[in-house]
Amino acid sequence: MRALVYEGPYRVRVAEKAEPSIEHPDDIVLRVTRAAICGSDLHLFHGLVPDTRVGTTFGHEFTGVVEEAGPGVRSLARGDRVVVPFNISCGTCFYCRRGLYGDCESSNPANELACGVYGYSHTAGGYDGGQAEYVRVPFADVGPMKIPDDLEDEDVLLLSDVLPTGYQGAEMGGIAEGDAVAVFGCGPVGLVAARSAFLLGATRVVAIDRVEARLRMAERWAGADTIDLRREKDPVTALKSWSGGRGPDVCIDAVGLEASGSALQTLVGRKLKLAPGSAVALDWAIHAVRKGGTVSVVGVYGPPANLVPIGVAMNKGLTLRMAQANVKRYMPHLLEHVRAGRLDGRALITHRLPLERAAKAYELFDRKEDGCVKCVLLPQG
Repeated sequence: MRALVYEGPYRVRVAEKAEPSIEHPDDIVLRVTRAAICGSDLHLFHGLVPDTRVGTTFGHEFTGVVEEAGPGVRSLARGDRVVVPFNISCGTCFYCRRGLYGDCESSNPANELACGVYGYSHTAGGYDGGQAEYVRVPFADVGPMKIPDDLEDEDVLLLSDVLPTGYQGAEMGGIAEGDAVAVFGCGPVGLVAARSAFLLGATRVVAIDRVEARLRMAERWAGADTIDLRREKDPVTALKSWSGGRGPDVCIDAVGLEASGSALQTLVGRKLKLAPGSAVALDWAIHAVRKGGTVSVVGVYGPPANLVPIGVAMNKGLTLRMAQANVKRYMPHLLEHVRAGRLDGRALITHRLPLERAAKAYELFDRKEDGCVKCVLLPQG
């Protein structure tokens, strides 16, 4: 089959690779129909995720058609269309039984810091991802959700990650009716978090970024106010002013380890790699949120220590909540939001390229050129 393969930092290409096969009775092999590039794929692309091995196929947001099902699979059959959560969950372990599918202890037993994730290095289990013509999907009776006949693949593609992650980011904020909410980052997850904040009762939402197309999308798609970091160098002061002096009730970090804005954190975390990236967005969120407020973190960070002002958080009496999204738990609920048009993930897709142009797609998405907000690869097109 044809598949994207990683060759080192900033280098990916499409090459011939062996087709996946059934390795366990509850596996399926999926013929991929859509595979999105996620902002967290760029962390891999930039060489910031430990144990990302040459030859790995990226991609944890995908839909497809069941090509083959193992003898233990009961809920799916050849020809079924499905959307697959990015986290691989067994459905029966201590965490899965509690709905914490992002903490599954069976899909990546060698590492307690992460469950299995498609195409996200050997730190996350070494599973190949879906930016390919075919992909193996373990625990097929647990993760994949059938796509309703009246919906197209792109209608539900972002249920694999972006919609649940953004929605959970807002939900973890404990948003109450009338709250003011700030979202750091206007990538797809941040846009969904901003829109979800309104769904959960926020009266005012502001989104912070420095990319023109993303700021305009935040205004148009999410209905949020915006702060443009190209013009406003101190977002903490700007947020205090926006919220009447105290600070927002909730701040959501939808940026993660590649935030820009601090020369020190960029040098230490992104250039010298003495820390796992830059945590400046989290720093801003902690300083900006009102005393007694909540900071919700869904941006991706590496496990070692970051430059985080934990003393400020403690003295302000903040609640900090963070997690990888428990995608399986949210899919049925968010499907109803998709049907009703309240979370139109398809409208976030700005670019579609054939798999053969995957290297160009990564370059486009990484540089945020041509108004690129969300890029999708077409493995069969």
